[in-house]
Amino acid sequence: MASSFPIKFSRIRDQLIGAAISIPLNIAEGSGRKSQKEKINFYKISRTSLFECIPILEICLSLKLIDGKEYEELRKEDLELSKMINGLIKSL
Repeated sequence: MASSFPIKFSRIRDQLIGAAISIPLNIAEGSGRKSQKEKINFYKISRTSLFECIPILEICLSLKLIDGKEYEELRKEDLELSKMINGLIKSL
């Protein structure tokens, strides 16, 4: 999806890619921390990056960079990831 964006929308693409990459990286970094407080902090940063993706996807939809079906699929994935991250936070 993001690789097919027209060049004039490269900033939107790069923002989406950066936020999406930040999600698993912060989970990984949090998992490597010893203190519960540090773990939770990185998991919350991960969740924040996930929430950053939502308005970017809405912008992509409004600019017709993605269609409604793709938007709905990605939002479902966002919701599922959000539940998983919340589960990580609650488990500590």
